[in-house]
Amino acid sequence: MKRDNQSSVSEFLLLGLPIEPEQQGTYYTLFLIMYLTTVLGNLLIILLIRLDSRLHTPMYFFLSHLAFTDISFSSVTAPKMLINMQTQSQSISFGGCISQVYFFLFWGDLDSFLLTSMAYDRYVAICHPLHYTTIMSQSLCYLLVIVSWVLSCASALLHTLLLVRLSFCGDNTLPHFFCDLSALLKLSSSDTTVNNLVIITVGGVVITLPFICILVSYGRIGATILRVPSTKGICKALSTCGSHLSVVSLYYGAIIGLYFFPSSNNSNDKDVTVAVLYTLVTPMINPFIYSLRNRDMKGALGHLLSRGIFSPCARIMSAKYFRVTLWKKDKGKSTMRKENQSSMSEFFLLGLPIRPEQQGMFFALFLGMYLTTVLGNLLIILLIRLDSRLHTPMYFFLSHLAFTDVSFSSVTVPKMLVDMHAKYKSIPYAGCISQMYFFIFFTDLDSFLITSMAYDRYVAICHPLHYTTIMREELCALLVAISWILSCASSLSHTLLLSQLSFCAANTISHFFCDLGALLKLSCSDIFLNELVMFTVGVVVITLPFICILVSYGYIGATILKVPSTKGICKALSTCGSHLSVVSLYYGAIFGQYLFPKLSNFIDKDIIVALMYTVVTPMLNPFIYSLRNRDMKEALGKLFSRATFFSQ
Repeated sequence: MKRDNQSSVSEFLLLGLPIEPEQQGTYYTLFLIMYLTTVLGNLLIILLIRLDSRLHTPMYFFLSHLAFTDISFSSVTAPKMLINMQTQSQSISFGGCISQVYFFLFWGDLDSFLLTSMAYDRYVAICHPLHYTTIMSQSLCYLLVIVSWVLSCASALLHTLLLVRLSFCGDNTLPHFFCDLSALLKLSSSDTTVNNLVIITVGGVVITLPFICILVSYGRIGATILRVPSTKGICKALSTCGSHLSVVSLYYGAIIGLYFFPSSNNSNDKDVTVAVLYTLVTPMINPFIYSLRNRDMKGALGHLLSRGIFSPCARIMSAKYFRVTLWKKDKGKSTMRKENQSSMSEFFLLGLPIRPEQQGMFFALFLGMYLTTVLGNLLIILLIRLDSRLHTPMYFFLSHLAFTDVSFSSVTVPKMLVDMHAKYKSIPYAGCISQMYFFIFFTDLDSFLITSMAYDRYVAICHPLHYTTIMREELCALLVAISWILSCASSLSHTLLLSQLSFCAANTISHFFCDLGALLKLSCSDIFLNELVMFTVGVVVITLPFICILVSYGYIGATILKVPSTKGICKALSTCGSHLSVVSLYYGAIFGQYLFPKLSNFIDKDIIVALMYTVVTPMLNPFIYSLRNRDMKEALGKLFSRATFFSQ
């Protein structure tokens, strides 16, 4: 059915806190002190954990991430609230409001997952103390943090994309001090049934399930404590758990009432009070109840003071202030009127430039290529998973690359195949935005993973004796985590900027998927900022990784020239040749299509290049990366000999 995405609201007005004018100064001072305490306290926690090797344990690893999350969580709302308390203008731009919703949900959900990870850490420490170091390995800790980031990103993105589709045609006053999701839904003139349904469903995943996991963990901890004969041991366990439980009670008590059941709170003042509790109070007291009461943290603080290392801390805070100041200035510039009007409920995809009589042949060709891509890459993942000989950094990155290639092709190819046999080649507005987001996300992720693999080959060839020391499990997990985070940030920036553009006239995309460059050409808004971000972000996610790959292979080439053995040279060239062939295919296409979209004046050329890196390259990767590899061949033979397919 026709869906309007029209929104005449270019900004929202925030009513702020329900306090009397004569109390403004008092509350401003109070909240400013609370925010500064939050930032300084949590930064001090991160600094102590970083500097003191005694704190390099799983518990403090999670605590450092929680401290960073608390700073970010408070910084999403508190600075804007403090500014509005001292200025006459209490407006926030449409784009700023949407961004605030996204990051508020992201950091809120991340807090939930990190608290759950800390509960699991305490459970293992108390219930399985002899196996603690084995269970809570560095790789597991990294995995828990990565999963927390990915799930939080997905949850926040889902709410944001659904919110962007809504219309805001009338009242633009929010009875809150920040852009709260439920308050925005009440203002919308569109049907918010889907949004409310997603709030309840996703709330069950990011709030209720972690809360249940925490309760189960503490149930087992309680049962274990009751069996401890030593009073000292019981007191120590209760002291550790008491700190965690107090924050859990504050956090989940507020979140469940305001986020999971948004419609149950009829009082705006109550909503605002609860919001202040979990955006300012909880992040502020976390450093105290988690760590500053802890003997190890006190010892680390005393050690820091005795060494007199507050000058680096001051420099860190100066850098933090400088970045926040720049952000505020940029945000001030962006408060000029921006329209978000779009009469487009759907777009039409022209598809591939092929004749009708050739449709069947190309359909069979692309279907075969897509199935080869999916089956080939899934086989790679299966082989790496089953064969312990392939549990090395190179194959770890390869498994992630295989998953990325399957996802990358699945973003565009299924829709393209359906459209080849459909008369009505349309895609809804939200579907188009989502397709563009995931297309950019997996494109960038491919770039970062290929760079990580180049670094792995550099270490293997140039520093073979130190390979196992350098390419540790935690470093590999860190490289993958950074790749996911940067890719998410890149695609999100493009998506949020695109959602603010107007599409008033033509709605026909001369492509087989929702390409960013093609969408910008259709917009009737000023796209200067979009193109600027496209170029800037393109340098970060495409050019810089490409330069890193070139530098890596420069060192590899210099090392190979020094190898006296012909066999060693051939082996190195064989490994690098496979990687370089994919790098050439990937970056040759991406540079023309993504970084310089206006240089391609021929539509057919754009489509052919897009087919190259969405269909051909992912299909070839299993062959040129691994199926030509002896280890992979042996793993495949072992799989068939054991008849694993039949047993599963």
